[in-house]
Order: sequence, then C-alpha cells, then structure tokens
Amino acid sequence: MRLVILGCGTSTGVPVIGCHCEVCSSSDPRNRRTRSSILIQTDGNNILIDTTTDLRGQALSNSLERVDAVLYTHAHADHIHGIDDLRSFNLAAGGRAIPCYGEKETIKRIRSIFEYIFRVDGKDGWKPNLTTTEVSSGFSIGETAVSPIEIMHGEATILGYRIGSFAYLTDCNGIPPASMEKLKGLELLILGALRHKPHPTHFSINEAIEASNTIGPKRTVFTHLGHNLDYTRDNPALPKGFELAYDGMTIEL
Repeated sequence: MRLVILGCGTSTGVPVIGCHCEVCSSSDPRNRRTRSSILIQTDGNNILIDTTTDLRGQALSNSLERVDAVLYTHAHADHIHGIDDLRSFNLAAGGRAIPCYGEKETIKRIRSIFEYIFRVDGKDGWKPNLTTTEVSSGFSIGETAVSPIEIMHGEATILGYRIGSFAYLTDCNGIPPASMEKLKGLELLILGALRHKPHPTHFSINEAIEASNTIGPKRTVFTHLGHNLDYTRDNPALPKGFELAYDGMTIEL
C-alpha cells in the first residue's frame, strides 16, 4: 500500500487569506497546507478520501490522473467542494462512473448540495459521472476491504476509514469505545490534530497524542493542521512515533 497525503491543512488552508503570522509567512514548503485529503494506492486501485476544495491543484502536484473510488468522511465544504473536478477523472477513464461512499447523512447532503450532478433531465452540460453508496459496515472496493470507523466531530458522528493496518481519522474530537476496538493492531494512524489550544470539534495536539496512545499504532501522523503549527518548530518537539504531515508526504506500507 502506498499513501500520498494530498493535503494536510484545516478548512482555510495555510497560508490563511489575509494572515501574516509566522507560519503563514513561512518559506518552508511544509507550512503550505491545502485542504485535507489522502490518496490510497492498493491492489491496483487509486482510492481518494474526500474531494477537497483544492483537488485540482493536488492532482496536478502529485501527477494523479486516475481515481477509482472516493470515500467521504463528512459533508463539510472543505471535504466535498472539489467534487466537480472528478469529471476530469471520468474523462481520463473513458467516461466510466466513479463510485462514492459515505454514511447516510453525508451522501444525502452531497446529493442535495450538488443536485445538478445527479439530475437526469439533460439540462446540464459536462458534469461528473458518479454513483453513491451509503455505508455503515465493512465493504470492498475490488479486492480491497474497507472498514468505516465512526468518530465524533463536535456533536456530529462522521466516518474515518481503516484499510489493512492503516486508518485515517480526520476532523475528530472523540473516538467511541466500539471504534477503538476496530482500531487495534494498526501500523499507521493518520489523525486530525488542529492546534495546541483545545477546540470544540477537533483534537488538539495533546488530545490527539492521548487518543493515539490509547489506540497504540506503531506510527502516528497528524493532519488537518492549522496555521498555529509550525513544522520546523513543532515537529521535532513531538514524542517518538509522532509527526506532522506535510503536503505530498508519501508513506509505503
């Protein structure tokens, strides 16, 4: 399995528009963060988690030319508003539909917000060719087994995903006991950690460290990072086995 972190930033991205803080003004490319998404390459498939606002740029930066399926975590704007860019992947695949998966409310909202995609009245021009599937338990994409993991994002229950010994949990501030059980034996955990200061809907760095220590993966990479986190300053200060993500980071499992 090969993983490419397409983006590791929070909803605003980093730099933040109009901000001139040390991180937003940094020349370190690891402090430039597009919205959070990851590409999973396994069993001959390219599986995308979320279609961020920055999807086109992420695809071009990482030479991504094929998407075989999309897993959606939830329907917040920074995780779904790049959905129209999937039409370019349809074109590259000869028009073949791209299957999209998510929990019931997420799929309902996507079909409502982007209703033009799913209309069949012929009144729209070139648009994505997508299918949607509601998931609440394990399913397969080709030969790849996927396990949805329920996590808390404020008061909302959203999904993370586990594939083999890897799990991706972004936009998270709580992991129910039943989900903790599903996360045993991980080699790699990619986990949302917004900033040092506590937040009502996202783990802070310390909260994410505590959650990861409970789960016990061999390696933890933090994503969905805000402009309060400086890669040069904060990454070396993390405990052994923990690190900050950066856009374009590649991990082989």
